[in-house]
Amino acid sequence: MAKTDITADELRDLYLTFFESKGHKIIPGASVIPENDPTVLFTTAGMHPLVPYLMGAMEHPAGTRLTDVQKCVRTGDIDAVGDAAHLTFFEMLGNWSLNDYFKKEAISWSFEFLTTKLGFSPEQLNVTVFRGEGKPGEDGYIPADEEAVAIWKSLGLPDERIFRLPREDNWWGPAGTTGPCGPDTEMFIDTGKPKCGPDCRPGCSCGKYIEIWNDVFMQYLKNEEGKFVPLGRHNVDTGMGVERTVCMMTGAPTVYDTEIFQPIMAKIDELRGAGEAPGSALDAGEVLKARRIIADHMRTATFILCDPKGGVKPGNVGANYVLRRLIRRAVRYARQLGIAEGFTVTLAEVICEKYSHVYPELKANLEQCRLDLEAEEKRFNATLDKGEAMYKKVAEQLKAHGQSQISGKTAFKLYDTFGFPFEMTCEMAAKDGLMVDKEGFEEANRKHQELSRTTSAGAFKAGLQDNSEVVTRLHTATHLLHAALHQVLGPTALQKGSNITAERLRFDFTWPQPMTAEEKAKVEELVNGWIAQGLDVTKKMTTVEEAKKEGAMALFGAKYGDQVSLYTIGDVSKEICCGPHVANTKELGSFKIVKEQSSSAGVRRIKAVIGNLG
Repeated sequence: MAKTDITADELRDLYLTFFESKGHKIIPGASVIPENDPTVLFTTAGMHPLVPYLMGAMEHPAGTRLTDVQKCVRTGDIDAVGDAAHLTFFEMLGNWSLNDYFKKEAISWSFEFLTTKLGFSPEQLNVTVFRGEGKPGEDGYIPADEEAVAIWKSLGLPDERIFRLPREDNWWGPAGTTGPCGPDTEMFIDTGKPKCGPDCRPGCSCGKYIEIWNDVFMQYLKNEEGKFVPLGRHNVDTGMGVERTVCMMTGAPTVYDTEIFQPIMAKIDELRGAGEAPGSALDAGEVLKARRIIADHMRTATFILCDPKGGVKPGNVGANYVLRRLIRRAVRYARQLGIAEGFTVTLAEVICEKYSHVYPELKANLEQCRLDLEAEEKRFNATLDKGEAMYKKVAEQLKAHGQSQISGKTAFKLYDTFGFPFEMTCEMAAKDGLMVDKEGFEEANRKHQELSRTTSAGAFKAGLQDNSEVVTRLHTATHLLHAALHQVLGPTALQKGSNITAERLRFDFTWPQPMTAEEKAKVEELVNGWIAQGLDVTKKMTTVEEAKKEGAMALFGAKYGDQVSLYTIGDVSKEICCGPHVANTKELGSFKIVKEQSSSAGVRRIKAVIGNLG
């Protein structure tokens, strides 16, 4: 019988301890802000920070068997949040084989953990495997994963509980048009509910089968000809979501009814007081959805703002825009529930209290998080006030001209320009006896979304990390920049975060005021001098303690494993780091600061580029 009173803390410990007993090294989870990876906005899965090691580009300091808990942010389904299971932030349990064990061990250990540690009956377990695609000799042919089928049968699963499904159900990758990929096997628990029909199977949305785990086997390379050829190395990547697993095991109707969300939801209800805002016409279902959205979005925003890497603030582009959208969406729904201004900070404090024993960076960075949330909430409430005033003008003009419908174009302008929710426009229009052209609004919104997707398609790809030559050079340049800032400004100029694309580097550091022209010139002079000297860049594996004894710098609040990579650049720089580096500073060419500006209170931001070699 499954352990029905399990908590998130217990699940994390059970998982990590189990895989540690199987020879895995427990490693710390990475930042939710990707390290030097412009292909994604946030860390979206446990495998994401391990891509260089899965690809064989680097050897992991902890070895070839790894396990951890990874904080993940996914906002592709943001509009689905508010249902029973969708979340924008979640914790992913994972174990990896870096060209070590493969299917037999991975599947057997999954079965063992589910049945002996979590207590599920083998009779409850149903699995899916890849059924194959195409015909031998044809482009795109991939054989069925009969190896996985045989392993499941050896563990006692009958054929009727092994479902062979197509590539859209049981295949991972490649991340781009070419690259590593492979079949997966997904594990589902039968809830005991009756089948919804003759075609009901794992993956059906009726709720009979609940997915609990996924094992991915990277064994193929899709080449430029579109063929799937065997890879030279075999990797295993697995994933089990903490929130959904706790929900399913405890019998909670939704993830929001588990102990994970209980203190957040309780605080939202306390802040609501008597109920929804005056004049609002929310029914019980809409109130429930609003509460869930506020809880989810504030949890995600708090983890992003308190991340030790830093650098993501509410803004209008990329990850900054996603963060702004999450906060503002929470504010909108809070207003509908009659929750007073200032709730974002209150909820962030509850979230930090709930998670700080697992993620101490939350408490360490809470003060800056408070400042960012206060500013954004205040700014958006002012925006909504303007939107309401603009709506009233529109309504008055329509009535003055004897018209009864707000056009879709006008409704979209209220939404896009003033941030005024379409639902609020419809509610206020109904009170005023007006109609709203919903089809026109949806058409305007569709065109806007298509334009946005086209513009930012490259930034939202779930791609592999960019370890290209130019990114490697820029990453090394951040070490020289950090060292130069120490020399010019002093030891309090500490790194708060960085972001690198193929075009530039961005470096955030603690400093209370704008740099002078002389200070920026001196920093450039130092960096270019070290580049010209041709300093060797060396790496060694060591412990955090030993690295710090040597005077190495490390990112404040970051979690490190037992073994870390220590990079030394001549006698100029010594830093703990896991990114790609050049062998000699001459490879950088030249260095130029293009912008220095405020990032947040007490934090400055430098954007810089490097010149061509030769």
